[in-house]
Amino acid sequence: MAVSAHERRTRILDVVRNAGSIRVVELAERLGIPAVTVRRDIAALAGEGRLERAHGTVSVRASEARGWRSGPGRVIGMLVPAVGAYFDDVVAGASAAAAAAGARVILGIAPYGADRDRAQIERLLDSDVDGLLLTPGWTPEEGLRGSDWLADLPVPAVLVERRAAPATPAAQLDAVCSNHRHGVLLALRRLSELGHKSVLLAARFDTRTAHEVRAGYTAAAHQLGLAELPVIDVSSSPGGEQELAALIAEAARSGARAVLVHNDQDAIQLPPLLRTHGITVPQDLALLAYDDVYASLSDPPLTAVAPPRSAVGAEALDLLLRRLKAGDSLPVHQLELLPTLKIRKSCGEPV
Repeated sequence: MAVSAHERRTRILDVVRNAGSIRVVELAERLGIPAVTVRRDIAALAGEGRLERAHGTVSVRASEARGWRSGPGRVIGMLVPAVGAYFDDVVAGASAAAAAAGARVILGIAPYGADRDRAQIERLLDSDVDGLLLTPGWTPEEGLRGSDWLADLPVPAVLVERRAAPATPAAQLDAVCSNHRHGVLLALRRLSELGHKSVLLAARFDTRTAHEVRAGYTAAAHQLGLAELPVIDVSSSPGGEQELAALIAEAARSGARAVLVHNDQDAIQLPPLLRTHGITVPQDLALLAYDDVYASLSDPPLTAVAPPRSAVGAEALDLLLRRLKAGDSLPVHQLELLPTLKIRKSCGEPV
């Protein structure tokens, strides 16, 4: 027979009263209840002023209830799949917004493909966070399936640069994302305005951004009346940048005069490599990058799509603080921020 929430919480209170103070993980083991359920019950009891949480431990409140931290003093856990490049700016945006609100961010990293999201989130919860900003390391092959457990987290959470699969429990989470399909449309529209009738796409496939860039390419080419060319798969090129340059050079010799490359870490290495094939940027080939992390440092500087990375982090943090304040009275928000196009020298003059 299933144990009711009231019965669970009564048992939790009994154990905590006897222990005085106990780690949440130990409490869950002692009761034989999943840790995520115990944390959810503790959060409810803390909100009622009956328990106090601090750094992964729980104790009975002997004085006025503190409840979940309100305003200044909130602690936000943030999960990202990597540091460096793209997510540095997302983290910086969230951290700056937290500081402005008197809160602070603690960071967890679960690399792509390592299947460590859940373990890292558990560690963040052990730090007694009030809420979570989550960028799980989901890959396009996995989709955003298998994420229903996120809906059972004991604290509010906002997905960052991620969306759960439609009609799943996790789809009811707040989310803040860049609209990468719009970013690709900006890129192809610029090249179309310069007179290009087709645009080659060289893109990764192993991240959500890459998936959205590829989908955006097909949609934008159709919308703008551009010929859709076979996509060059950046991720699976065993020869690295040299092979990528060779494939683009071969396409250029077959008539391609413009290429969009995701991401710009790959794109900035192409101009000197293409010169070894007798192709100069932008005279022979217009080159446009996606991400704009390093694009301005290329020679020549690359025109690039710039997702609003810092703003995504800040907006997600602000949304989480609103959720913590308003609770379920705030409708679920799933926001998309539009990238911009940074015009530099790598696309040249109209053809």
